[in-house]
Amino acid sequence: MKIDPAKLDPKVRYNLLIGSVVPRPIAVVGTYGPGNVANVAPFSFFNAVSADPMLVMLGIANNAKGEPKDSLRNLFAVSEGGRGGFTISIAHREILSQVVSCAEALPPEESEFDLSGLTPIRAEMVDAPRVAEARITLECETHSITRFKPGVPGAGNLILGEIVMIHVADSLANDRLHIDPAELDAVGRLGGFGYCSIRERTNVPPGREALLSDIHWR
Repeated sequence: MKIDPAKLDPKVRYNLLIGSVVPRPIAVVGTYGPGNVANVAPFSFFNAVSADPMLVMLGIANNAKGEPKDSLRNLFAVSEGGRGGFTISIAHREILSQVVSCAEALPPEESEFDLSGLTPIRAEMVDAPRVAEARITLECETHSITRFKPGVPGAGNLILGEIVMIHVADSLANDRLHIDPAELDAVGRLGGFGYCSIRERTNVPPGREALLSDIHWR
């Protein structure tokens, strides 16, 4: 099968993409909106970009009217009416249902924290709330925003965030700051309504040694 994405309806294109690029980490994004309403929403177009400078990327689509979603509008630079920063909490198994509930399309004056029962805590370095229940949270200053098709419903926007503070639960990291994946118990996004965990893992050495490895999942 050969597929030309240019010939696909945007919704079909989206379904193909999210079913193919799996699993995707879930960013639970905290921002403040008008009136200091604490906004929180999950996004799975998310990943690390660079360790120096320490950057993450976030993809947020326009809403059905072609306008910026609340999270995107809130993290705009201060000169553009936003707060210039946001937090990313890593979703884990214990809070998955609460995280997913934050995808509800609420008006800006209502907080997804109230809907989900998650607890907001004001971040230390950026003007945004973070999720108290999260085991890892990244505080990010908005580095840059690329709007691919402003005004087009569902069109993407690429946000780069520079990490300026990291919150890690004490039980997660050793003295070299290696994160214990079992303790983190992160969940990932699949296609449709699908999610997965990282309970089954393996180690594989890099390069040529990988071909000699006897892989055991555990």
